[in-house]
Amino acid sequence: MVRVEITVIGRNIAITDALRSYAEKKVSKLQKYFERGFMTGQVTMAVERGIHSVDITVAVDGLLLRGEEHTNDMYASIDGAIDNIDRQVKKYKTRINRRLRQEGNKIVESAVVAGGDAVQEAPEPRVVKTKRFAVKPMSVEEAIMQMELLGHDFFVFTNDTSEEVNVVYRRKDGNYGLIEPEF
Repeated sequence: MVRVEITVIGRNIAITDALRSYAEKKVSKLQKYFERGFMTGQVTMAVERGIHSVDITVAVDGLLLRGEEHTNDMYASIDGAIDNIDRQVKKYKTRINRRLRQEGNKIVESAVVAGGDAVQEAPEPRVVKTKRFAVKPMSVEEAIMQMELLGHDFFVFTNDTSEEVNVVYRRKDGNYGLIEPEF
């Protein structure tokens, strides 16, 4: 049995009881893919310039799943984000099962082929190139500039203030993100 804890957050929108209930019900249905464990979900709803955005992040036994959707209707955005997570689980079920099996858990097989849709297994991606480079200390701004000069979507560097390895990356919204590890 999977225990579920769901948090619903609103940005530029008041979360009604009906909207909260709908989101919690949809996210709770994801537990059908897992036999046991503890599932946490965070649903973030936002409205900007008439676009209703939903970002759903679900964690089950250390496995993170994420889906987002942007439409003109909040309920449709919730459905779309859940559909994205469903597709992820179906696409990666073999690898997810292998990982969860090591931890004594697995995806429930009957749920993965629900609706009679046979899911084609994609060949498992593999590492085809290894690159080594010196990680020199620099500021976040310098790392972003270096990433842009190289034309990459991310850049690994040593943060000159924290002296830790960090990653800057380009977000879908055109801004940048910074990943700082926690040990």
